[in-house]
Amino acid sequence: TWRQADALKLPFDDAAFDLVCCQFGAMFFPDRAAAYREAKRVLKPGGHFLFSVWDRIEENIFADDVTNALARIFPHDPPRFLARTPHGYHDKDLIRSDLAAAGFSDVAIDTRAEQSRASSPRVPAVAYCQGTLLRNEIDAREAGSLASATDYAEAAIADRHGRGAVAAKIQAHFIVAVV
Repeated sequence: TWRQADALKLPFDDAAFDLVCCQFGAMFFPDRAAAYREAKRVLKPGGHFLFSVWDRIEENIFADDVTNALARIFPHDPPRFLARTPHGYHDKDLIRSDLAAAGFSDVAIDTRAEQSRASSPRVPAVAYCQGTLLRNEIDAREAGSLASATDYAEAAIADRHGRGAVAAKIQAHFIVAVV
C-alpha cells in the first residue's frame, strides 16, 4: 500500500518494518536527525534504513554546468539552490555522524558514478532551470528571465558536451544503516 507521510512524523507503529527506503529525499529534510530517529523508530531490531543522496555538485556535471552558467548571468548573487540543497548533503562523515546520533550502529556508504544521458543539451537545462526550485531563485534575481537563463544554460551544456545527444557523469551515495 502506498502512503504519503511526513518523514519527521511517520504514521506507523514502532518496530513495524524490516526496511525503510528514501530515494534522494534526505537532503530536503528540515531536520535530518529527527527524520533518522523516526526511521529507526519504525524499524524492527536488525532492520535496515536504505537511502540515497547526491554527491557534491562538482561530481554531477550537468548540475554543475548549469550552476556555473547561472553564476555568469548573475555574478553578484548566483543562484546556488543545486549546490546548496540537492548536492549540499554529501559529506560522508556528516552522514555517518547524523545516523550515529539517531542511534544507527552499522553504516555503509557506497558511492556510485554513472552517466546521465539526454537527447539534447536542452533537456538537462530545462530539467534543472525549470523543473527544480532553482527556477524560483532565477525569477527572484530577475523577473521574467527564466527562459533566457534556460537558453544560456543550454548553450553552456552544448559548448561543453556537444549539440546532439549528451552524456556526463552523475554521482550519488547509497547508504545502508542498520538498527
